[in-house]
Amino acid sequence: DLTNMAAARMALWGLVRSGTRRMTTFAERYVDTLKIANPQTEAGIPIYRVMDPSGKIISPGGLPVEVSDSTAVEWYKTMVTLSQMDSLLYDSQRMGKISFYMTNSGEEATHVGSASALRPVDTVYAQYREAGVLLYRGFKIADFMNQCFSNALDLGKGRQMPVHYGTSKLNFHTVSSPLATQIPQAAGAAYVIKMQRDDKCVICYFGDGAASEGDTHAGFNFSATLECPVIFFCRNNGYAISTPTSDQYRGDGIASRAIGYGMHYVRVDGNDVFAVHAATAAARKLAVEQNRPVLIEAMTYRMGHHSTSDDAGNYRPKEEPQARAQLSPIKRLYNYLVNKGVWDETKDKEFVESVIAEVRREYAAAQKIPKPPMGEMFEDVFETKPKHLVEQEAAMRAHIAKYPDAYDTSSHKQ
Repeated sequence: DLTNMAAARMALWGLVRSGTRRMTTFAERYVDTLKIANPQTEAGIPIYRVMDPSGKIISPGGLPVEVSDSTAVEWYKTMVTLSQMDSLLYDSQRMGKISFYMTNSGEEATHVGSASALRPVDTVYAQYREAGVLLYRGFKIADFMNQCFSNALDLGKGRQMPVHYGTSKLNFHTVSSPLATQIPQAAGAAYVIKMQRDDKCVICYFGDGAASEGDTHAGFNFSATLECPVIFFCRNNGYAISTPTSDQYRGDGIASRAIGYGMHYVRVDGNDVFAVHAATAAARKLAVEQNRPVLIEAMTYRMGHHSTSDDAGNYRPKEEPQARAQLSPIKRLYNYLVNKGVWDETKDKEFVESVIAEVRREYAAAQKIPKPPMGEMFEDVFETKPKHLVEQEAAMRAHIAKYPDAYDTSSHKQ
């Protein structure tokens, strides 16, 4: 056995030397002193920041990436629009108008800052709290409303629960409820891009809780070993539903894990839209030009409940989000624009009022649109509907016809 093992080892080294295979190499620095390293004594990864909470640019050289005043105003408008839409749809669920909702409050800069650094051809795999990325890409308020009401104009044809958005037109894969499934999928999609030699990349969003899933290891390892052009964007908002990060891990956050996989990484202030934009732009350049995965950890805070099925008051004091509200990414960008003299209270009031009116208008319109036709549930899986689905649809219609009082189909498009 030892002879066979030695022969196999020599054969492997022969492949490495010939260039047929590559063996992972490490920094071969040998020491004669035994030391068991303690990560608690090591300095943590710094957080990259461009703008402080007051809206002041702290970087000596100014903005690291050129951003015009008009562009910054548009970013602000997108963030405010998302906030107003969140407010109405959250209240709508509480009134029983829709079944479920998840707000994005506190994390708007991670959406707009990253989305603005991408190109339309770049593919997005989202988790579920990235509505601002879609909004920035051109998803209309009406599109959000139609999806949440599952009406006949919903692009998903009413088959998904609210906030599970998706559109091939904007290269945004449909949100999936199971946690972290998008991470290995993103690695695979990026590998295809690499094989096709396309000048684009994949970005995959996930939360700190999803980073504890096994799928994350698979996605990270595949993307690193296969050298895939993918940006892994972690929104570290402090909680995995009710579990604080202090109970999730003992290491230095999520970014530190990139070292073990051999990935590039950066930790950024997730409430600083300029820092997020600069980090994502740099990560995209590296991913596309060098075919390398990059991990971005955006340190932010989830201001609201995890979802409408959650009550954050059960696991965090109410004073905590109140204190963190001072670090709001929207407030920070507002301060920057006011300091620059390109925005003021009057303009802000007028814009907010116009957005509220638009959101309410689209909300009212979406409610009036009928539900998708009943037969839609049997479509879009097979090119030609197979016999068993034909039989199931016929059985469903016969059952409804037999018990019309039990099934009100008047709200469905005929």
